[in-house]
Amino acid sequence: MDKLTKLRNDLEMCDEVIMDVLRMRCQIVQELINYKQENGISTVQPEEEQRKKKIFTQKLADYEYQQSIMSIYDYIIYQSKRIQSHELFGQNIFLVGFMGVGKSTISSYLKDVFAMDVIEMDEIIAKRNGMSISEIFELHGEPYFRNEETALLKECQNKKNQIISCGGGVAMRQVNVDEMRKSGTIVLLTASPETILERVQSSHDRPLLENNKTIEHITSLMQAREQAYQNAADIIVNTDGKSVFEICEEIINKVQPLKPETTTA
Repeated sequence: MDKLTKLRNDLEMCDEVIMDVLRMRCQIVQELINYKQENGISTVQPEEEQRKKKIFTQKLADYEYQQSIMSIYDYIIYQSKRIQSHELFGQNIFLVGFMGVGKSTISSYLKDVFAMDVIEMDEIIAKRNGMSISEIFELHGEPYFRNEETALLKECQNKKNQIISCGGGVAMRQVNVDEMRKSGTIVLLTASPETILERVQSSHDRPLLENNKTIEHITSLMQAREQAYQNAADIIVNTDGKSVFEICEEIINKVQPLKPETTTA
């Protein structure tokens, strides 16, 4: 056997070992998620990822290809997060609720922790139309914008395991609720008018609140939407006085019983 053939054979053996180890790792990730769920252990533990990464970075400190190896490791971690999200959710999660309840904040956090794809509806609609939400309302009117929301919700059915952060008015239309239920669970986030005012005070991309940011106006709008929100919701999570971590843990715990028994990756 010449040197080239031997090296190729050695490399192939190495690749086989890598594949077997990766398959084992995926299985362990699944078992770990199940164990945490069965024993009431917090699912979200980002500090554990940082601890392991620090150890491996130090271990490879003097190695020429440290950066390349750590890049591969980062990708493995990313895919492990995807497996975790599939085990926990296995479906789309639609975050609905009044403006300022924390939909974008929660979706961003879940994206970081579980590598889930995030659909920010307002952001996508604004980008597609080449203008802000306020400009869309002014130029095309609210009915046009609401139809854009419905069309986007239909698109969301093409993939699973996404976090869809919905605009405040999405759940007001029954057709939207029907479209969301075709591919996932509807999570209603709530907050007090005082909390909402604090969160949106400096924002100028809220057409229904601009020039009228008061507790009274916010309360009136919330009361007008409350029944529709309640009717649409599969689960309800109040965000007042809670950290992002606490809110996400509550969402996970409440979504679990609603997870489809059979899902596909």
